[in-house]
Amino acid sequence: MENKQQSNGVMKANNAVKKKVNWSGSLIVASLTGAFGSSFLYGYNLSVVNAPAGYIKKFYNETWERRYGFSVDEGTLTLLWSITVSIFAIGGLVGAIIVTPIVKFFGRKCTLLLNNVFAVAAALLMSLSLLAGSFEMLILGRIIMGVDAGISLSALPMYLSEISPKEIRGSLGQVTAIFICIGVFTGQVLGLPEIFGQESRWPFLFGAIIVPSLIQAAILPFLPESPRYLLLEKHNTSKAEKAFQRFLGKDDVSHEIEEVLAESRVQRNTKMVSILQLLRTRAVRWQIVTVVVTMGCYQLCGLNAIWYYTNNIFSESGINHETIPYVTLSTGAVETLAAVFSGLVIERLGRRPLLIGGFGLMIVFFSVLTVSLTLQNSVHWLPYLSIFCILAIIASFCIGPGGIPFVLTGEFFQQSQRPAAFMIAGTVNWLSNFAVGLLFPFIQAGLQTYCFLVFAGICFAGATYLFFVLPETKNKTFHEISQAFAKRNKVTLEMQEMKHYPGEKKSSVEQDSNFTSSVDNGETKKGFV
Repeated sequence: MENKQQSNGVMKANNAVKKKVNWSGSLIVASLTGAFGSSFLYGYNLSVVNAPAGYIKKFYNETWERRYGFSVDEGTLTLLWSITVSIFAIGGLVGAIIVTPIVKFFGRKCTLLLNNVFAVAAALLMSLSLLAGSFEMLILGRIIMGVDAGISLSALPMYLSEISPKEIRGSLGQVTAIFICIGVFTGQVLGLPEIFGQESRWPFLFGAIIVPSLIQAAILPFLPESPRYLLLEKHNTSKAEKAFQRFLGKDDVSHEIEEVLAESRVQRNTKMVSILQLLRTRAVRWQIVTVVVTMGCYQLCGLNAIWYYTNNIFSESGINHETIPYVTLSTGAVETLAAVFSGLVIERLGRRPLLIGGFGLMIVFFSVLTVSLTLQNSVHWLPYLSIFCILAIIASFCIGPGGIPFVLTGEFFQQSQRPAAFMIAGTVNWLSNFAVGLLFPFIQAGLQTYCFLVFAGICFAGATYLFFVLPETKNKTFHEISQAFAKRNKVTLEMQEMKHYPGEKKSSVEQDSNFTSSVDNGETKKGFV
């Protein structure tokens, strides 16, 4: 009877710990600062080219005429503009490819810091292009800014997933999506005619990129590195313990240290794996497929097409030209509110219903938008329905698909797999981004009002796949998530632990010599893994 009461008391205490999660000052500052200098800039650069598009095209034409003595033809100008918009994604692909060795060597926080060099260089090139009379500087700046975004969209979710307790990992992960939305909205606000949306001021839109980079560079050095990185990859228990203490806001972090060490014991036969090794690992096969599907649908669902060409879409919808910048502003506001809403409810509703539900709603509104655009010349109020559908598509995207793919990539994989996994996710993300940015003008020209049915089909395929494959990851440890995929991967739990990475097994002598550090009553001692 006494043992039962003690057991009940322990269970109640554990439940109380689970319910009460401290959002420490360091955790909040790290997430906000990291996101402001990273995902904010990604969102900003998605929308910043939209408002000054006409002025930039005029700059291209004048530069071409000054050099060659004749005006550029319409087809060449469209191609140049499409390259300017979509080349951002090529830089992002480069950033996603190089991020793996950078985060391994420098760590998550230092990678975010070093990444500011790319942002500052890109800002200077783009803002000075008009003064120098070189549109090549603007295109080169877009490439370099893409590299910055490619690195940050992998390093930031990795950093946030490793510094947050599992009870709020989803909410903290949504900070990435929220700041993407705030970045988009900021780009729209600064692009208004009253601010920088004028022919003589558009370079300031690109010069503003320096501000978030400098703020991040000033604050982030005073925050700890990822404690999981310090413990599992640098084997520095004392620094990891201090990092946990600052991020969790408590002195006793022995439970968190032991939880990370438990993951280390699962990976005792492994070291950091390459992309090829990860792709060959049966135990994570369906995790990889799911990340590829979610990241592909994240870009191919059509939202970036709306951001890149919002003004053009509203113009085709029959909206007055002078009104368009202000209508466009409403899209960024709706996106930000929807992303904040998702961050507030993700730990209550879970990842799965938000992701599938978001894609489902997008299918509905893409279909209605197609009908509205097709019939708008016959019914005077249909352009307003088109605006509503675009806002609803944006809200549906931000409720789930807008941020959850980044959260899932951080949750699906163990520590030694995570850099390679983010590299795969980033590659899919940026290739899809490039395809949409480059091809959408031609798809729109060819299919006209039916172009959005292509995106509805992609959303349907993604939602169907996720309905049958995606498990719920809310409040689960990384090891528990691996167990959820074990049956589908046709790998038993024992095989996952003993053969987690083919070709990386060590001899029994090497295994016996492996050890890690654990914390016992505040002291460091050595224990066999």
